[in-house]
Amino acid sequence: MSSSTEADESAAALATLGRIGAPHGIKGWVKLISFTDPVENILDYREFILGESNLPGGRGPTARQDTLKGGYECIEIDECRRQGKDIIAHISGCDDRDQARQFTGRTLQFERAALPDLSGTGHYWFQLEGLQVVNLQQERLGSVYHLMETGANDVLVVRPDVDSIDDQERLIPWLEDQVIKAVDLDNRTIEVDWEKDY
Repeated sequence: MSSSTEADESAAALATLGRIGAPHGIKGWVKLISFTDPVENILDYREFILGESNLPGGRGPTARQDTLKGGYECIEIDECRRQGKDIIAHISGCDDRDQARQFTGRTLQFERAALPDLSGTGHYWFQLEGLQVVNLQQERLGSVYHLMETGANDVLVVRPDVDSIDDQERLIPWLEDQVIKAVDLDNRTIEVDWEKDY
């Protein structure tokens, strides 16, 4: 039996790249909601670890024994493509709409250690979560709780912590050079051009 610490460490070793949406057609295809930037980057991955459903009604289908790898429930995408604004994919072994419907809402995860290194070119969202946010006046605004997409640009959701200057939650736009001045993963800080009263 795994301890909660082991379960937490396993979850921390995974990055969520997207989510399975509604079935598409009658032959086992599904829509993919991509969390990658650009969204097409999810097409570069074919094997995923399934996370819990974030929809009401449970965790989705029970894994067959042959889909378990290293204790994880896995799926393979054998075909995927853009179709208009959507990304659609076929799950290997899933050949009808009813089967496909069981996967709706499950998150698509990947081992963080196997992701390409973005050093010098960008950051993964999961690398930013938990980082301390300080402004140019060296006032600590809090820590990154998560990031969200708004259409125009991504937004840092910064929540207060024990060392922050106040108890305000802040939404800080991810505008590199304009607002985001420096990201230091080693020291776990993000420097922003953002006044405490904004």
